[in-house]
Amino acid sequence: MNGKKLGERIRAFRELQDLSRADMAARTGLSEEFLTSLENDDISPSLGPLLKISRALGVRLGTFMDDEIGSDCCLVRCKDLGGTDDVVMHTGKTKQGAGLKFHSLGAGKSDRHMEPFFIEIFPEEEGTEPALSSHEGEEFIVVVSGEVEVVIARETHVLTPGDSIYFNSVIPHHVGCAGPEMAEIYAVLYLPE
Repeated sequence: MNGKKLGERIRAFRELQDLSRADMAARTGLSEEFLTSLENDDISPSLGPLLKISRALGVRLGTFMDDEIGSDCCLVRCKDLGGTDDVVMHTGKTKQGAGLKFHSLGAGKSDRHMEPFFIEIFPEEEGTEPALSSHEGEEFIVVVSGEVEVVIARETHVLTPGDSIYFNSVIPHHVGCAGPEMAEIYAVLYLPE
């Protein structure tokens, strides 16, 4: 499956299990229209729907971003980031080009229990109310560049390079740019099985 886009990978895993889109809609609570758009790579989903789909298919979230089986050691060189297997997710009502671009740092380690990412965060339109999402697990974020706004329930935190935050992701939250410039973070998601 290497080289396939996100939607193609999801379709392949669904078809491997002989599930129709209607079956997937019932398992995930997502509409068939949404699933069709996703599989046709017409949309870039947020993390929440991808988590629902991965659980419905019984696979790790990272399965959609990589499918190579490697050794116990997983080495990612900075110069190799930015490939065609990157996943773009939108964070809600965003302008064209806004959202999050995920670069998997765990690709090749199929038995992992965490999902490590390097994430580019693109600015949203001014005045856009952040869309909060929640999912099981925990998140750990370290800011590399730019300013990052992390909203957790009713608290808003602005992080700058070198700052980190660790929180339970079952609490409604949003991660986005705090300023008009792109930001970069390292994030590790722990998703219990």
